[in-house]
Amino acid sequence: MASSLCNIFLLLCLLNVLASIGPYPVAVHSAGDAPINVTKHFSFYNFSFSNNPRLVHDLKLLGSAKFSDEKGSLQIPDESQYADIRHQAGRGIYSFPIRLLDPTTKTPASFQTTFSFQLNNSTASEQAAYGGSGLTFIIVPDEFTVGRPGPWLGMLNDACENDYKAVAVEFDTRKNPEFGDPNDNHVGINLGTIVSTKVINVSDVGVSLKDGFVHRAWITYDGPQRRMDIRLGRANEEDYPSTPIFSESLDLSPYLNEYMFVGFSASTGNHTQIHNILSWNFTSVSQAFLRFPSSETCQGKILLENSTAAPTSEKSSKNEPPRSFLIFMASVALALALFLGFYFISRHRRNASKIKTSVETEIHLPRPPNKPRRFTFSQLSSSTRSFSEIELLGSDSRGEYYRGKLSNGSQVAVKRFSTQFLHTHGSDKKRLLKEIKVIGHVRHPNLLPVRGWCQDNHEIMVVYDFVPNGSLDKWLFGAGVLPWTRRFKVIKDVADGLSFLHTKQLAHKNLKCSSVFLDVNFRAVLGDFGFVLLGAESKQFESAVCHGADVFEFGVLVLEVIAGRVRDEKEEGNPEERNLLDYAWNLHQIDEKVKLVDRRMGSLINLEQAIRVLEIGLLCTLNENKGRPSMEQVVEFFLNMDKPIPELPRTRPVSLFPYNSANTGLCNTYSCTF
Repeated sequence: MASSLCNIFLLLCLLNVLASIGPYPVAVHSAGDAPINVTKHFSFYNFSFSNNPRLVHDLKLLGSAKFSDEKGSLQIPDESQYADIRHQAGRGIYSFPIRLLDPTTKTPASFQTTFSFQLNNSTASEQAAYGGSGLTFIIVPDEFTVGRPGPWLGMLNDACENDYKAVAVEFDTRKNPEFGDPNDNHVGINLGTIVSTKVINVSDVGVSLKDGFVHRAWITYDGPQRRMDIRLGRANEEDYPSTPIFSESLDLSPYLNEYMFVGFSASTGNHTQIHNILSWNFTSVSQAFLRFPSSETCQGKILLENSTAAPTSEKSSKNEPPRSFLIFMASVALALALFLGFYFISRHRRNASKIKTSVETEIHLPRPPNKPRRFTFSQLSSSTRSFSEIELLGSDSRGEYYRGKLSNGSQVAVKRFSTQFLHTHGSDKKRLLKEIKVIGHVRHPNLLPVRGWCQDNHEIMVVYDFVPNGSLDKWLFGAGVLPWTRRFKVIKDVADGLSFLHTKQLAHKNLKCSSVFLDVNFRAVLGDFGFVLLGAESKQFESAVCHGADVFEFGVLVLEVIAGRVRDEKEEGNPEERNLLDYAWNLHQIDEKVKLVDRRMGSLINLEQAIRVLEIGLLCTLNENKGRPSMEQVVEFFLNMDKPIPELPRTRPVSLFPYNSANTGLCNTYSCTF
């Protein structure tokens, strides 16, 4: 209120100054904004140096890519660079940025591109039946990122941040169920992620992408209408396809910067494929606004200086108070009266508002965007459709997980602690809530952010960011097979996250495969924190053992990731192999640890590296006073893979026997920690 009155006072003073200028005119801002169209066009009829000597300047090649004089094409991968073209990725990017977004109105540019391409499978018969991974038309924020090979199609890689802005139209010839692919012959639209937002089965329109023929694609985007149109046909067919394979509304603006780079990316995996782009045309039209110069600043200043410097013609005017001074004094008196009146009114209102303190005032206080907040029960109930079974993601001994959608549209995962858990292990609710709030303020790339919490209606809930790829157990124990490189990266990510927690004198207290989540770039993040340690008899006992318990559970998780099986199989398989920890130590005793490695990964695995990681996992299950490392030491083992690790005892320590690795908390006799 006081600031508003000060503004009134300043306005009155300004009016007085303007009045003192007298009859001179005041400069008025008459400038306006005029929209214009910014058009960019380029064309490559082929990619032959003889026809276009500027080719190396106009296009930038990244990774495994080359210009093929034989076909006059842009070719990915470059078979002349590597004898084995499996697991290669490359890009061909137009060298100059293109304006694709108006930053003022957030209106994306309209563009139209057409290109002809040919996908040739490997000549080897066993490879030809399967094909490679595929080709994408990409819009990316830079011209120096080389994407990952295999199913990532060269579009994204692990260096990309979560907010990496990229748009791609993929022509995929490899079915990857983990990415939601319907088959090995489809077109997908990817917005900032390798998982397609829209998927079109081109078999339905009689097109086979890997039939060896030259195909032509037309991609048209109407920026103001935010609508995309994709057509696909044979390059030798002169007629423009009458029916699009895709024509729907699609807003690209969240995935665009003002200036972006356009081009192509492609990759190969276990099976090879040569991707040729034979011709390419691109045209974009974006709206910009011309700003005309304003005469207000300069002219107004000059007029004001002239008016104050002009000589007076009559001496008598110096002895009379100017009219403008009288206006100024009246304005000051009026402003002071208003200020004093409103000051006492606002002071009274502030004192009255201090009396009202409730949960609602805490909830609605403005907070930084990443700071955890308190939710009401009704807010979370509404976001999860009254905790509907349709939104149920999973459950464990601590409670149930639900998918939710907040009022601002963002998706979250809500952990609702069960009544039994709260009565048995969460009786000290103040300590539980304190742990939740402390974890909520911790940020690390390998920790799942806590959005907030709820303490309402005798309920306690925790709200996390929602991770679309789900938890690690779905990928390890489901239908698909994670490659070794991905498993190794997951183990390192978990170690980094745990080590960071321990440096903050915190602990996870609920580590298992279902508590590890994979984001859109398949980076592992730790979530579903335990907050309290199951089986701990007191807070002091918990503080003494929680870090050791985390390290122990990390060791068991490492064994699960390497073996690709759960830690305790109740009824299946050989009884001697049901308990994974027992089985791993038995194999170590007879020096046959290689039998623990998941055979589904095939031959594409570094066995020496896998055995070293397995031994690190077994080290973590030793007694604390008999060689169990800290998480900081574990991270050091991974950073220096050539450095020897401490030698394991030949036989399993006796004090480990009471431990049942199927338990998610402390064992009944907690000898596994000491």
